[in-house]
Amino acid sequence: MDQYDGEENYMPQEDDWDRDMLLDPAWEKQQRKTFTAWCNSHLRKAGTQIENIEEDFRDGLKLMLLLEVISGERLAKPERGKMRVHKISNVNKALDFIASKGVKLVSIGAEEIVDGNAKMTLGMIWTIILRFAIQDISVEETSAKEGLLLWCQRKTAPYKNVNIQNFHISWKDGLGFCALIHRHRPELIDYGKLRKDDPMTNLNTAFDVAEKYLDIPKMLDAEDIVGTARPDEKAIMTYVSSFYHAFSGAQKAETAANRICKVLAVNQENEQLMEDYEKLASDLLEWIRRTIPWLENRMPENTMQAMQQKLEDFRDYRRLHKPPKVQEKCQLEINFNTLQTKLRLSNRPAFMPSEGKMVSDINNAWGNLEGAEKGYEEWLLNEIRRLERLDHLAEKFRQKAAIHEAWTGGKEEMLQQRDYESSSLSEIKALLKKHEAFESDLTAHQDRVEQIAAIAQELNELDYYDSPSVNARCQRICDQWDSLGNLTQKRSEALQRTEKLLETIDQLYLEFAKRAAPFNNWMEGAMEDLQDTFIVHTIEEIQGLSMAHEQFKATLPEADKERQAILGIHNEIAKIVQTYHVNIAGSNPYTTINPQEVNAKWDKVRHLVPQRDQALIEEHARQQNNERLRRQFANQANVIGPWIQTKMEEIGRISIEMHGTLEDQLTHLRQYEKSIINYKPKIDQLEGDHQLIQEALIFDNKHTNYTMEHIRVGWEQLLTTIARTINEIENQILTRDAKGITQEQLNEFRASFNHFDRDHSGSLGAEEFKACLISLGFDIGNDAQVPGTSTTLRSLTGFFLCFLFPLHFSRIMSIVDPNRMGLVTFQAFIDFMSRETADTDTADQVMASFKVLAGDKNYILADELRRELPPDQAEYCIARMAPYSGPDAVPGALDYMSFSTALYGESDL
Repeated sequence: MDQYDGEENYMPQEDDWDRDMLLDPAWEKQQRKTFTAWCNSHLRKAGTQIENIEEDFRDGLKLMLLLEVISGERLAKPERGKMRVHKISNVNKALDFIASKGVKLVSIGAEEIVDGNAKMTLGMIWTIILRFAIQDISVEETSAKEGLLLWCQRKTAPYKNVNIQNFHISWKDGLGFCALIHRHRPELIDYGKLRKDDPMTNLNTAFDVAEKYLDIPKMLDAEDIVGTARPDEKAIMTYVSSFYHAFSGAQKAETAANRICKVLAVNQENEQLMEDYEKLASDLLEWIRRTIPWLENRMPENTMQAMQQKLEDFRDYRRLHKPPKVQEKCQLEINFNTLQTKLRLSNRPAFMPSEGKMVSDINNAWGNLEGAEKGYEEWLLNEIRRLERLDHLAEKFRQKAAIHEAWTGGKEEMLQQRDYESSSLSEIKALLKKHEAFESDLTAHQDRVEQIAAIAQELNELDYYDSPSVNARCQRICDQWDSLGNLTQKRSEALQRTEKLLETIDQLYLEFAKRAAPFNNWMEGAMEDLQDTFIVHTIEEIQGLSMAHEQFKATLPEADKERQAILGIHNEIAKIVQTYHVNIAGSNPYTTINPQEVNAKWDKVRHLVPQRDQALIEEHARQQNNERLRRQFANQANVIGPWIQTKMEEIGRISIEMHGTLEDQLTHLRQYEKSIINYKPKIDQLEGDHQLIQEALIFDNKHTNYTMEHIRVGWEQLLTTIARTINEIENQILTRDAKGITQEQLNEFRASFNHFDRDHSGSLGAEEFKACLISLGFDIGNDAQVPGTSTTLRSLTGFFLCFLFPLHFSRIMSIVDPNRMGLVTFQAFIDFMSRETADTDTADQVMASFKVLAGDKNYILADELRRELPPDQAEYCIARMAPYSGPDAVPGALDYMSFSTALYGESDL
């Protein structure tokens, strides 16, 4: 028997078989042991075995069971009777099944098997071994015996003292068996310690190791091989074929394990990215949640210092706390896009973040933050203006109230005097005139009282924190004023009743009183105005105050003339008294104003004028400095604002133009990003100028339309736009490399996309996308042909066009626009095109790989996973696989089928 390739050569001729058996009975012994062990290695899968090969197959039942196990097919239902005819029927069914596999049985009949003919039984088993264990062995276009021999020679070639030339004497020293085991499992045998002159040790070592670690039953005895000049070829071939199948299965298991490792590694990496996204999103949303109430807090402070501290805290937030969060938000979007791209490339379902943590949720929260931020800054500035106004009004109220209270001091007591009752007629007339002068003075003070009340009312309307004390003081002044009015009215009536008794009055005193009173009021008003505080915000306002002050100074000469005239009246009175020796008791009866007081107030007015000059000069200098700060800020803002706009437009052009490879575009964009980042010092310098402006309490700038907020928002948008554009190019590179798309294909895709993106928005509407697909050769709708299909598209998608046409456009839109926005981005377009041309792992492929590891079972055990997979991935599978609940389940069985489909989103783990 030298040939086993053709269908007619599975079984040697009867004469050869008889001669073999008669020539060397030792071969029959070896065949009995080997064939029995081989049959039991398969029968034990069905829970049975044989003891005597020619006896146990006589009824045909175990023979049929053996064929079912090794073929994986069901034979005809066996006869269960004990009669000879039943046994012959069962054996014939087995022989017919063997013949149906293309094997010609020569001189082997069912009767010989039923009669226990050892020679025929061994011949039949050998035929089965050839067909089911050796025939399918193929190495380099050789098969069966030659293929098995070539496999042995290839595997043992590196080992010294091993020269496999046949299936008999080449195996007698046992080194061939040891070399096969060491080649595939070097940890099982220390080959360096084996000796060629010790065949018994070599053979027993190989047989024991194969049985213990490789699940290959011991089919031969070392003594039979060593004690036989030429070991039985069939027995050796049968035993060696078991090594071939054992190691061939291990290789398949390794390949399957590698595939599973690859799939699990991708899944573990994606899960880590998902966890990172969830944590980063949670932290950012928590920061926004904590920050918004602070920005929405509109509880005003009572003092200017406290409100300025709030403004300083807000500046720290804009400079120190918010910029890192802007970067985190940008990085979060980049991580989300990268994760979704990796999931698409690995044929996984899209990542759906937890409720409330979508990118849109974060953008909405960020928008709420910026809305609160904008309103907060505006509120701070308004509060500072309000407090500044309140401080000014409060000081003005205190000054006017103090002056009024000083004037009213003693007036009630004076009005309540009854001195007219004991006075002479002249004194009565003097008292009457004096009272008229007081009424004139009282009328002049009416405006001051109204001003005090108006200021108090304004303080109340502006919610001044010390309004109760202001209101109480104002009420006291008003009550006192009413009392003065009543007392004045009563005294006037009393004096009028005695007026007829009065006949003379000193006209000079009266004239002095009449002229001195308004002049005195004028001086008091002047002193009040010169000491009045002022607040201005522009050069024009301080110039207006300076002009008014100059006009006031221009009236001083005329006022001095009036003062001299009033003093002249007093001098005339003194002259008359001295000349006519008039006895005048006391001072001027018509007024309390005396020349000394007039001179003292005049001197104070002249002293206050230069002080007012100096205050106006200092304020003018401060406003000039404020104007310089405005111009300094405007000069920079008018340059930086257009620069940011120009860069945004340039990035927009770069994102839709095709210049060079994706790597070239990525390099160009990163250089572009670096040049933008290098511009940051100018932004920081502008921030410094803006801080100086705010510290100087400058609230407007007519020299520029740009505010610091505009510049900040533009700068943040510029950084975000360049980062997103770089991320899009990186995702395109990932798609290209993962899907095997060439640069020329990407260029064609980009050219087609740009052609239909006529508004250069970076996205296509539904109709534009449909036209783009038609231009690339897709059959959309019911069209039977694809007119004008591009040669390039046919060349790159020829193998799948037959599966694509016709396509339903609504289904395509559901893939590229899952959010139903009516727009298709370039990344979604590339994903769709690449998905049609790529060959990716599927759930069925992973399931088939697990089935190899499980030994064709519908379930897999934890020990099998730990044996074939790396420890971390084996534990990953064990932790996530559901228990198997099929009819053939055993304790500890795991369901790898549901696990495989869950990896691709087709079921739930």
